[in-house]
Amino acid sequence: MDERLTIATAEAERRSRDAVERFRAAALDDGLVDVAVGTVDSPVGELFVAVTPRGLASIAFEGVDRDRLMARFARELSPRVVAAARATDDVRRELDEYFGGARRRFDLPLDRRLMSRFMHDVLGATSRVTFGHLATYGEIAVRIGRPSSARAVGAALGANPIPIVVPCHRVVGANGKLTGYGGGLPRKEALLRLEGALL
Repeated sequence: MDERLTIATAEAERRSRDAVERFRAAALDDGLVDVAVGTVDSPVGELFVAVTPRGLASIAFEGVDRDRLMARFARELSPRVVAAARATDDVRRELDEYFGGARRRFDLPLDRRLMSRFMHDVLGATSRVTFGHLATYGEIAVRIGRPSSARAVGAALGANPIPIVVPCHRVVGANGKLTGYGGGLPRKEALLRLEGALL
């Protein structure tokens, strides 16, 4: 009797999971999902990604409060947030290629709505720091026409909602030292080593 109950329970759970997956697929196909979230395994820990019809909106490192992040998505992007791995496939593929050494530049469209105007300018300049190269906070400040704003540049980079793809890890202190990174300095160092920017 217990064995039959266990089998029936397992079957009911499987049907429930299948129904949820069918719902997610239908919602995506019908354009009812404004923010799709999923996870990507990487050498720097599990990444939590969010994609909208405009493009990649967020990459968060392991340890970030995901409930708080989901609330931000609902508030600033759309309340229609759904866990949908299929919608994040392009992000997963490009990140896998990057970490596998087969990609030096990302081709993903970006949704920049989680960025302030100043952050948009800072991250735009940061995006032009190419694979394997470094820039300083002061150099980024000069590139955006605000040469005395190196500290504000650092704060904007620390709040980058799309790290790795928008390469804030390529920005270092004036003396070349690794300083500050939203994902922690060990991750910044790992990314720079991957790119050959550090010996």
